[in-house]
Amino acid sequence: MQSLKIGWAEEKFVFPKPISLVGQFAERISEYEEKPLTVTAFAVEAGDDQMIICACDLVSVTYYLSDRVRELLKDNSVGIDPMKIIVNAIHTHTGPGYTGRGMNRVNRGKVTNFRTLIEDELPPGKKYIENANVSENKNIMTNDELLEELSAKIAKAAKAAWESRKAGSYVNAFGRAAVGMCRRVCYSDGSAQMWGDTNRAVFTEVEGGSDTGIELLYVFDESKKLTGIVANLACPAQCVQHRLFISPDFWGEAKMLLRKHFGEDIFMLPLCSAAGDQCPVDLVRWVEPESDVNDPNLKRNNPPKRKADPSMFDLSGMRKAGKRIANEIIEVYNEGLDAPQSEAEFEHEVHFFQLPVRRATLEDEKNARSAIRDYFNRKEGDVDFNDAANLQVHLGILRRIEEQEIVDVVDTEVHIVRLGNIVFASNPFELFLNYGNQIKARSHAEQTFIIQLANGTEGYLPTEKAEKGGHYSAFISSGTVGHEGGDMLVRETVKRINGLFD
Repeated sequence: MQSLKIGWAEEKFVFPKPISLVGQFAERISEYEEKPLTVTAFAVEAGDDQMIICACDLVSVTYYLSDRVRELLKDNSVGIDPMKIIVNAIHTHTGPGYTGRGMNRVNRGKVTNFRTLIEDELPPGKKYIENANVSENKNIMTNDELLEELSAKIAKAAKAAWESRKAGSYVNAFGRAAVGMCRRVCYSDGSAQMWGDTNRAVFTEVEGGSDTGIELLYVFDESKKLTGIVANLACPAQCVQHRLFISPDFWGEAKMLLRKHFGEDIFMLPLCSAAGDQCPVDLVRWVEPESDVNDPNLKRNNPPKRKADPSMFDLSGMRKAGKRIANEIIEVYNEGLDAPQSEAEFEHEVHFFQLPVRRATLEDEKNARSAIRDYFNRKEGDVDFNDAANLQVHLGILRRIEEQEIVDVVDTEVHIVRLGNIVFASNPFELFLNYGNQIKARSHAEQTFIIQLANGTEGYLPTEKAEKGGHYSAFISSGTVGHEGGDMLVRETVKRINGLFD
């Protein structure tokens, strides 16, 4: 057992000009800031080991951004081990991109997004038309400027949290809030679709389950005063994901409500658990967006009106989700917690698992080239985000054919951290829920906090069932690793977790 020292810090990301909002096919430029985006840092030291988690209100944290943060801290004089820093994203779609956002361990610096893929294959005479001018707009922040702002603030928060550490304690607890639901549906022909229409005679089932549990950690100072809360939820922060403003989505709302209740000096560390196939939207009780969201996957033909949640594409739904989270955190606290632990077994391991790249076949390549050729033969005029959405499955196969000739495994950074009877386990994927469930069920820890989209962005990691059903999030183009790698990730993660407890 080792005495704990704990520190907190928060930094706001500052954008002096509008930014390009990322996460959707359609290009968008921010019109205003609904709430500021922040990075919250939580530092723990015990014995000769340490952990700093930096939770960012971003769509993703690529290894490029993570490495930049570590580079800024490599010569620090305060004892921070840069490799013991976990940088993760809440996966909001109302935040910025940055230089290196499209980089992963497979494309080796060749930025891959749907626009670059389609531009690589455009026939002569056609060009890509942006929905909003994000490429040559001098009135918005550049990707280089955004990388500088984000990396500097993340590093600053990590250092400030570390330098503020003092004797402290924690209580782990558990709550429930219905926020995340599966966003893939299945049809009678064996196909599946993200955001699929359930008001069809061929609809058979929602593909996966949901997890309403919230893994909680309440943190206290020496006088047993609450200083912060760690909350781990299986849902990306995507209620207002199509809108034209900057927002930390429901996590920002939850933090605001918690500070109103506990005090403005309270910190909140939001962690997104395995949630690659999850969203805040109920696809069975479909409620239309309050206004157009410019997303071809969400078009419905006169859907019936449902008595259900407010629109989970709008501020009304975001506020409802944030309130559910905050209310549950407050209720669990008020019901009474266990005695705070000021000493605990503490160990932080950093691993690089070698997971196989999901490969495309020569037949896949042949079919993709044929489909792209036929599409452009039928297409009149120039192309835009709708065409990128239609072609991304085929374009991604062509890119994977190139990549797999050079790289056959993904060097996958995974952190396993034991803190008393609980464990944190990170991964760089949009990890489908079933993998998270398998890790939690087989873990010997009392509670398992899974942190996805951490220290890398390797795309979706779908189940075998999802791969067979197809569609976005399960295509080869959707991620670097397939279900075989997912099974390996589960086995290796469980092995390392249980090795810390056995």
